[in-house]
Amino acid sequence: MSRPPGAKGDPIVGKAQLVEDLESACTPRADWRIGTEHEKFPFRLSDHKRLPYFGRDGIGAILQGLVDKFGWEPIYEGENVIALSHSGCAITLEPGGQFELSGAPLENLHQTCDEVHTHLAQIKEVNDPLGVGMLGAGFDPTSTREEIEFMPKGRYVVMSAYMQKVGTLGLDMMKRTCTVQANYDFESEADMVQKFRISVALQPVATALFANSPFTEGKPNGFKSYRSHVWTDTDPDRCGMLPFVFEDGFGFERYVDYMLDVPMYFLYRDGEYQDVSGKSFRKFMAGELEGYEGEEAFMGDWTDHMTTSFPEVRLKKYIEMRGADTGPWRNICALPALWTGILYDSDAQQAAADLIAGWSVEEMSQMRDAVPKTGLQTGFRDGTVQDLAKQMIEISRHGLKRRARTDSAGNDESGFLNWLQEVADSGKSPADRLLDLYHGEWQGQIDPLYEYQRY
Repeated sequence: MSRPPGAKGDPIVGKAQLVEDLESACTPRADWRIGTEHEKFPFRLSDHKRLPYFGRDGIGAILQGLVDKFGWEPIYEGENVIALSHSGCAITLEPGGQFELSGAPLENLHQTCDEVHTHLAQIKEVNDPLGVGMLGAGFDPTSTREEIEFMPKGRYVVMSAYMQKVGTLGLDMMKRTCTVQANYDFESEADMVQKFRISVALQPVATALFANSPFTEGKPNGFKSYRSHVWTDTDPDRCGMLPFVFEDGFGFERYVDYMLDVPMYFLYRDGEYQDVSGKSFRKFMAGELEGYEGEEAFMGDWTDHMTTSFPEVRLKKYIEMRGADTGPWRNICALPALWTGILYDSDAQQAAADLIAGWSVEEMSQMRDAVPKTGLQTGFRDGTVQDLAKQMIEISRHGLKRRARTDSAGNDESGFLNWLQEVADSGKSPADRLLDLYHGEWQGQIDPLYEYQRY
């Protein structure tokens, strides 16, 4: 998610200040919350084309409809509404108009699913009169890069130019991918480290379970999660597994060092994005940024910079799980369920740590590289990723049951894993099921997918 730039904040006086900023995010267990973010593709019902920003049925009209009908507060860049806020939630636009809800920090998964239901219901009420819909897929199944317009956000002008210098699939990432992710608190540096390592090691398993992007420009692309594959050739300086998290001494300071080495994209000054792509934040902090010598760096600049790395797991003032394709409503509820059961119950967290104990960085990297193509059938040690998925879900289910957060009917949160259990038991990810339909009932046609996975 990319929020509009906020206040400058305090001047940055040194690296220790950045480390302390992360340390300040340590949160007592009683105050832990779950944040869920999910993206979807807006499209025209009549021809399945992606929507531009401007026009009667454009992205801007959807945003305005949410303002008019449901009281969302508009956020502007120049004269254009580019984001909305309401009751702790935000709606933002990804580069190609992907519509993202960044949910409020919530106490349990029942609240998360209610939030998703309310959001999708509001979207549908606004979209229906416009003749548009929202598609839940990890990669746009039909559109070419050229057919998709960039949203009127200055940071995307900078990013798109730089992306083409450092990889071949960066524009695809920007325009044609959608994800669902879940965000988690930590109570100490040690807790952050264990959570981070578990999350990096098991992220490929989540990728396989949620794989939902087997089509490109109307045809099978040979992958289960093409979205995940796209990240392997986007920008090596800011993507990947971050092997250093498994090294002795990893903690807040090491992550700050990593971010200081991630090349900058932009500076936000006087209401505009200044292109400083490829330049060093370290030099910026020292007042030595080329072309901006003497320019003071602020904590707001650091907050912006923290949003410009895209690893499989990302640390801000919480930990983000970034490995899953978006999909139907049940996917959106299942992803935070999977990780909440593992990361928010101490016994489950330890069980997950035991599961990955002894895995080498090389083994984990090989699994991550193979999963986009072979999904749950990817080999790992003496078994498959499907075997790991079953173990991961079992650990999560026990964790959710011990949490014992119930709804008004007395149901605990573990029910949100039931669909995921079916996926793991069958060995068929959403992508496998889509391919079965494409080669069978749909008779090689892609159009039925839009109704099948429309919200």
